[in-house]
Amino acid sequence: MAHTDHQTMRRVLRREIAGTIGLLTDEHDFRAMRRYRTFTFDDHATYLKQVEDLLRTRSAQGSHTTIALFDPQEYAEFCEETGLDPDAPSSRTRFTAELAGTGPTLPYEGQPLTDLVPALVDEAVRQATWEYATTLLARLGTCGSCGEDIGRAAFTRASDLLLRILDTALPGEHHLVCSVTGTPETLVSVLHSDENTDGSVQLDEAEALEFTTVLALGIATQSPGGLVMRTSTPGTADRIYGWRLRGDGLDPLTAGEVFDAYCTDIDSGDLISPESDVDYCAPPDLGPEGPTPHHSH
Repeated sequence: MAHTDHQTMRRVLRREIAGTIGLLTDEHDFRAMRRYRTFTFDDHATYLKQVEDLLRTRSAQGSHTTIALFDPQEYAEFCEETGLDPDAPSSRTRFTAELAGTGPTLPYEGQPLTDLVPALVDEAVRQATWEYATTLLARLGTCGSCGEDIGRAAFTRASDLLLRILDTALPGEHHLVCSVTGTPETLVSVLHSDENTDGSVQLDEAEALEFTTVLALGIATQSPGGLVMRTSTPGTADRIYGWRLRGDGLDPLTAGEVFDAYCTDIDSGDLISPESDVDYCAPPDLGPEGPTPHHSH
């Protein structure tokens, strides 16, 4: 009977373990961790290079790694709540394992960290936006006159509007931005969608959920805001159009209003040259109204 090499077995098993690395994405967070004696890195750039080397090595060995956003403040709170010593590598491992299930994460697929870090930060912002908007929606409670859950009714309304926006769009790649300015924090949400040749639309479910939640919050609180859509189709000019949030619905912007919004610097108010090969236009008719919440708050 052949003797199986224990080292080979261990190597095979190691490939079966999915790992998570908690990444300190910026200099400020990195400096915050340097106060711990057991955190032995001196320089953020060197730290990022070491992480990238480790990711490449693991990938070459066939191991799957997830990257999580490591927040030193959340880590300190976690250690306080769980009674763990924050200056112990095992505590950092425990926190990172926790992040794998709850925090913003991305799979490592061989991309350079210069691409992965901004994507991970975007993911964190998206998750925080969704959590914040969800909390505000839930706090609205029920309508005093009809007993309907205000947040749920607004979410249904927002879902209906989003479906109609995508249904009436020309085929192509869509980039939607929704901003709501009347809440304590200005919220911005982005949604990408691709239309297949058979007419079916591909959406990232988490992105779509967050986008709908932000739009629902604007509708429920009747806040100022807007929604802009850009459609790119090979061989033709990009089409850009949009709506302003008005009551519990959307009011179409004129082509001139869309042009002004895109060709004015937000900070200075100065004019910016319009992009070439872009058609600033009025939106299509969204068709018959869907369910409308019959109360105002």
